Amino acid sequence: MRYLTFKNNDKMPALGLGTWKSAKGEVYEVVRKAIEIGYRHFDCAYFYGNEAEIGQAISDAIKNGEVTREELWITSKLWNNRHRKDEIQAAFDITLKDLGLDYLDLYLIHWPVALQYNIGYAQKGEDLISLNEIPLTETWRELIDLQEKRLTKHIGVSNFSIKKINQITEETGVMPEVVQVESHPFLQQKDLLNFAQEKGILLTGYCPLGSSDRPAARILADEPKLFQHEAILEIAKEKGVSPAQVMLAWAVNRGASVIPKSVNPQRLKENLEAADIELTANEMAKMSSLDLHYRYIKGDFWCLEGSDYTLENLWDE
Repeated sequence: MRYLTFKNNDKMPALGLGTWKSAKGEVYEVVRKAIEIGYRHFDCAYFYGNEAEIGQAISDAIKNGEVTREELWITSKLWNNRHRKDEIQAAFDITLKDLGLDYLDLYLIHWPVALQYNIGYAQKGEDLISLNEIPLTETWRELIDLQEKRLTKHIGVSNFSIKKINQITEETGVMPEVVQVESHPFLQQKDLLNFAQEKGILLTGYCPLGSSDRPAARILADEPKLFQHEAILEIAKEKGVSPAQVMLAWAVNRGASVIPKSVNPQRLKENLEAADIELTANEMAKMSSLDLHYRYIKGDFWCLEGSDYTLENLWDE
């Protein structure tokens, strides 16, 4: 396994298991199997609704001597309806309790979007709160406080642009240590990756295989298909690996971490093994040419009439 190293020399496994859309009743067995296979990095979030089951799987694996807490890297995220400074500690405590842990390795702001306290998911503009009312800096300062209390070893952001990272850094003096964003061969995030590497920020890519299992309402009939692209299929054939392994290896070879999701034991194993596949300079160049700047998770579900969220100010593009 390759690792990404923080400034304090903590190491995060470059390939972890994503748990978004992992259903209650199945995620326990998936996490237990993943630990057995060799996974040590688990990406979680309060909003996924499955942290208690993940926590039970981790607890049972530790009790059985399959792994120690110190060997695991556990990430979670603050949901959008707990962005006010007086709401964040309680939200964090729920995640820590559900996961059955004394500390997190990494805690992220899930989206640069604020919701009303009693709203889990926005249906109308009034469900959203402008960032003029709850600035991202207010939320970020509370994550800094959690880190200073040693409740989480590292802090970062998810779905943030370079502009928003610069904003919270300039206003607090504390830079995020990780930025997690959608990233795959059709959305390579080259500018963000270059910026992150220059600043010493680690980048984690979600939806690294295109998220074909996302809600059907968010799938377009004419969207580009990663698993059908000739260049990916050619590299896979030449190396004797799967197309998924090519995409995951590409992510790791460029210095990012990646969190694919699977519930299939064979695919779990193949995904983990992808972190150790070396791609040649020519293969990396071929992959680099595939960038379409295409988002599968567009973020338009936040851009509701009556709010001031737009795709332009969400992604700052």
